Amino acid sequence: MTQVTRTDVVIVGAGPVGLFAVFELGLLDLKCHLIDILDRPGGQCAELYPEKPIYDIPAWPVISGQELVDRLMEQIKPFQPQFTFNRMVCALERLEDGSFRVTTDEGEVFEAKVVVIAAGGGSFQPKRPPIPGIEAFEGKSVFYAVRRMEEFRDEDLLIVGGGDSALDWTLNLQPIARRLTLVHRRPEFRAAPDSVNKMLALRDEGKLTFQIGQVTALTGEDGQLTGARVKGPDGEVEIACTRLLPFFGLTMKLGPIANWGLNLHENLIPVDTEKFETSEPGIFAIGDINHYPGKLKLILSGFHEAALMAQAAKRIVHPDQRVVFQYTTSSTSLQKKLGVAG
Repeated sequence: MTQVTRTDVVIVGAGPVGLFAVFELGLLDLKCHLIDILDRPGGQCAELYPEKPIYDIPAWPVISGQELVDRLMEQIKPFQPQFTFNRMVCALERLEDGSFRVTTDEGEVFEAKVVVIAAGGGSFQPKRPPIPGIEAFEGKSVFYAVRRMEEFRDEDLLIVGGGDSALDWTLNLQPIARRLTLVHRRPEFRAAPDSVNKMLALRDEGKLTFQIGQVTALTGEDGQLTGARVKGPDGEVEIACTRLLPFFGLTMKLGPIANWGLNLHENLIPVDTEKFETSEPGIFAIGDINHYPGKLKLILSGFHEAALMAQAAKRIVHPDQRVVFQYTTSSTSLQKKLGVAG
């Protein structure tokens, strides 16, 4: 017989917004179990840019993606959330009593009165550039994300792309790379103008090379790069490199969420702006996965959505209890929950 794990709220996705939802739900005495396809908490922050600086988290002039995750984990520790990693939620069904049964791709079963989808944009996968034979180098000398900057120290680094990720990592890795070349198919960029100006200044100082063109072939053996051929406006050139970082964007895949019977809008989940509830009562969507008029895909927006969602979730889990709004600064009961009461 399959063992069933019961909790108040199942949160699908353990990124920053899912983690902060634990805090807001915990203040209202709701227990949470988070399920994530990754092997650790943090979502995109931990997977794609753990060392990348973030500048728009309130009260933090600058914080790295991993540090933000670490701080959130510290903040929710008093509420003892449970986690299941390396799992995809593949099925969701409503039971006769109105609660939900959630099943993972490994057959684990969870039951809860509320389900919160905090899955970012779904399952993000990097777009593989159309370079023949690139698969043989992936994970050895071709990488689609920077997990540890130190792994690129003293390497001949080739970065390809013209968006924020390509420019940000160009600026962050230039000081530690032995040599760095940025390749983009045209002189115009999609990145923040300030980043572009800083890159061009480094180029003018001779600290990096910028090449217009497209990578057409890789050279090397046993997964180790030795160079790349780049076709540019003046013909084809060979660029020596030991590491390649292609930033061609991410492909968003909703995965099984698309089959849960929710109304969808261009692969996003429409919600109301009072509770951030979906078309199915008891199922909420917060963070980048949701859609509503004026939506901004910012972490801080997701934090706001989590706070309002929690108020509505409390009413579903404990309909007999009155929801009393309290401030953590003045409520002794909330401070006791957080372990900070005198």
